[in-house]
Amino acid sequence: MKRLLKFIILLPVAVIGLAFAVANRHNVSVSFDPFSGDMEGAKIVAPLFVILILATMFGVVIGGIATWIAQGRNRRALREARSEAARWRGQAETALSAPQFPQTKYSPVQRGPAATVPTKLLAHT
Repeated sequence: MKRLLKFIILLPVAVIGLAFAVANRHNVSVSFDPFSGDMEGAKIVAPLFVILILATMFGVVIGGIATWIAQGRNRRALREARSEAARWRGQAETALSAPQFPQTKYSPVQRGPAATVPTKLLAHT
């Protein structure tokens, strides 16, 4: 389903892009010097569709870098959560490897404080 939807969206975009490239094959000058009026500074002369493709690629790269920088807090929080989870996992494994029943000071024959029978029950028997 995703493949079909991607095909349905990308096919018209590709056709429009090809039509634009064929219709705009003439050279244009793009100047990078805002202060020269005669455009003798740093400039690129290329077909318009090449300039637009390069500008789009540059925008995608700049947007990716900006997103990566903005997500830095989330990556740091994820690292901290993973280290905390590893610490908790280590504590749980340590607790599981410890003896389950600690040694008591009472023998099974001797009644400890928790093993006393209430006096009301003794009176009814």
